[in-house]
Amino acid sequence: MSELPTRSGFISIVGRPNVGKSTLVNALVGEKVAITSARPQTTRNTIRGVLTLPEREAQLVLVDTPGIHKPRTALGARLNTLVYGSLAEADAVLFVLDARQPVGPGDRLIAERLKNAGSPVIVAVNKVDIADKNDVLVQLAEAGEWDFAAYVPISAKTGDGLDRLTDELVELLQPGPFFFPPDATSDQPDRQLAGEIVREKYLARLREELPHSLAVVVDEMDTQDNGVLRIEATVYVERDSQKGMVIGKGGVTVRDVGTEARADLESIFGAKVYLDLRVRVEKDWQRKDELLDRLGF
Repeated sequence: MSELPTRSGFISIVGRPNVGKSTLVNALVGEKVAITSARPQTTRNTIRGVLTLPEREAQLVLVDTPGIHKPRTALGARLNTLVYGSLAEADAVLFVLDARQPVGPGDRLIAERLKNAGSPVIVAVNKVDIADKNDVLVQLAEAGEWDFAAYVPISAKTGDGLDRLTDELVELLQPGPFFFPPDATSDQPDRQLAGEIVREKYLARLREELPHSLAVVVDEMDTQDNGVLRIEATVYVERDSQKGMVIGKGGVTVRDVGTEARADLESIFGAKVYLDLRVRVEKDWQRKDELLDRLGF
């Protein structure tokens, strides 16, 4: 160990929906701690990924947040509240933009919020691997008018620019103890992670508004005497018609989701998994505060 004091801090990662925040957290941490999909509003909780750099005596706690959007339901309003609450607790902020999209009113609104929050901000322009170079330059120029601490073009998918981004984030850390053991990668409860893995598999299959109407709650999770991890989970939807789509003709959809989710869960937990999925209708759960409370939002 060096004579340098340890440095640590919470980095809140914010941006519009579907700019690649969760993919970026996974890439920085080096393993899957947050689910990803092409669907906006995939993230519904603040998930902390932990990146410890022993050679630099530094620990970054990366707080993945839901995408900031104009809420249309009680759930949407709660998700925005989660994001703004994370800003109040952050030592620094990583503001993620999509290099393929022009800076818009939503980005400017977030930028104004960040200026008022008072924490140092680094802007990451993501998806440069699939964006036109001129578009990236235009984004960097427009975002530069906000006068934040640093601007870094990156690709969370390929890893391009992540070393520089990490350097910039470490420079913002203050002296302080590590918040997590050096080998920790997340503080996400196992039940929450298991439910999110199931939901991720559904997001890859469902269309239109159904992904937003779906929630997964793990009811039971325990290791049996034979070493098998038994997980019982309920998939909630808002309509009887949605229940049929989630189950699929002859049960094919719920079966395939279970098979794919089980493979991921066995890799994550290092044990054989028995996954029991049930589907239940809770009418308009996104719009009812009492149901949101019961479902853990």
